[in-house]
Amino acid sequence: MPLFGLIGYPLSHSFSKRYFTAKFEQMGLKAHRYDLFELQDIELFPALWKTYPALKGVNVTIPYKQKVIAFLDELAEGAQAVGAVNTIKKMPDGRLVGYNTDVEGFKQALLRWLPLSYFKESGYEALVLGTGGASKAVAYVLGQLGVPYRMVSRDKTKGDLTYRDIQREGWGNARLIVNTTPLGMSPQTETAPALPYEQIDTTFYLYDLVYNPPLTRFLKEGIERGAKIQNGLEMLYLQAEAAWAIWNQ
Repeated sequence: MPLFGLIGYPLSHSFSKRYFTAKFEQMGLKAHRYDLFELQDIELFPALWKTYPALKGVNVTIPYKQKVIAFLDELAEGAQAVGAVNTIKKMPDGRLVGYNTDVEGFKQALLRWLPLSYFKESGYEALVLGTGGASKAVAYVLGQLGVPYRMVSRDKTKGDLTYRDIQREGWGNARLIVNTTPLGMSPQTETAPALPYEQIDTTFYLYDLVYNPPLTRFLKEGIERGAKIQNGLEMLYLQAEAAWAIWNQ
C-alpha cells in the first residue's frame, strides 16, 4: 500500500490529509493512503521511515522546513536555493531527496491575484512577516519577480525590520504584506502580527499563508480598511499538486 503523509507539529490545522484522500478517491487509487505524522521533535524523523516502510514521500510543515534538511541525502535545485524543504521523496535506492514546492505554489497563486505590472510601476515594495522556512520560499519568489522586499522578525538579528520598527515608523512604501507566521492559525485564531493596521488603506494587498481559518484576524484587519486579501488555500492546492507530480516522477 503506497503511503504518503505530512510531518510537522502540531497538525490539527492541516487540510492536507483531506485533500489527498479525496484526490486518491477521485483517481480510483484505493490502495493509496495519506496520513498525518505529528513529530514533537525532528530527531524522530529517521525512525518514521523505519516504522512505515511503505512510505513513499511526505510533505513538511511548521516548524521543520529548515530543520529536516540535516536528515536528507540530497536537495533538489529549488530547495537548495531557498534553504527550506516542504516535500520529500524516497528514491528507489532509499535516498531521501528534498524539494520545495512552496515556491511554485506561491508564485502561481500570487500572479493570479496581484496586478504585478501596476504594483511594480507604482514602485511599491513587499514586507514578508516571519523568517521561518515558508518565508524563504516567499522571498525567493519575490526576488524572481523583481519585487523589492524586506523581512520582518521579532528578532532584529534575523530580519531587516522588527514589528516595533513598523509600529514606530509606519508602512513606508510597502503595500504587499505577506504573513508567513502561524499567527492566526486554528485553534489560536485571535492572534495576529503586531502591526499598525489603522494605517492600512485601499492600496494594500494582504496575503496570509494561513488557510485555516480562511479569514484570519490579519486578513479581517485588512478587509475592514478596504485592502485586497488572499489566504493560503490556493497555494496549498498548487504546492500539493506539484508534490504529487514529484512523487510520481
